[in-house]
Amino acid sequence: MTGSLFVIVAPSGAGKTTLVEALLREEPSIRLSVSFTTRSPRPGEIHGREYYFVSRTEFEAMLASGEFLEHAEVYGNLYGTSKAWITAARKAGEDVLLEIDWQGAAQVREIFPDMVDIFIMPPSIETLEARLTARGKDSPEVISRRIAGAREEMRHISDADFVIVNDNFDTARSDLRAVVRATHLNRERQLERYADIILRLV
Repeated sequence: MTGSLFVIVAPSGAGKTTLVEALLREEPSIRLSVSFTTRSPRPGEIHGREYYFVSRTEFEAMLASGEFLEHAEVYGNLYGTSKAWITAARKAGEDVLLEIDWQGAAQVREIFPDMVDIFIMPPSIETLEARLTARGKDSPEVISRRIAGAREEMRHISDADFVIVNDNFDTARSDLRAVVRATHLNRERQLERYADIILRLV
């Protein structure tokens, strides 16, 4: 059975990373795709865990050879997802999760139209700005750019299959897990999983 492909889209500061970490603890069979990026590692980040950190020259060479399922430039940095890795994991029956922006999600849908697109929303712009400020990682100018980017990102919410508002973390975490469980129970997957039983019953 082909594994499911979950694509998580959210503006910076919406709490996407924390929700994904919680989901992966509760659903350990899901494999997180590690993207390539040209940005520098942040404190505590490890090559091959959060991202594969490569130079712009290396990234552009990979792009030219068609290695990326999707790619995008965000705040001057390039990001890309390995096409071969995603394809192999799904063929092996493994569920895969991607954390990307709306542009990347649109590219992925062209190749994998059966993907499950989940959009994580903040409850308000004020909450988003407070979260970004509390992280203490960015200057006020960068935060302003991220807020502007968030507004643009949220204009594409209609592209998503599911929308989760991260106002209360526990509720949002439960909602995200519910999407995964519902996907595992959809008609096509159940017909394939229980083909023998269904043939005997109908």
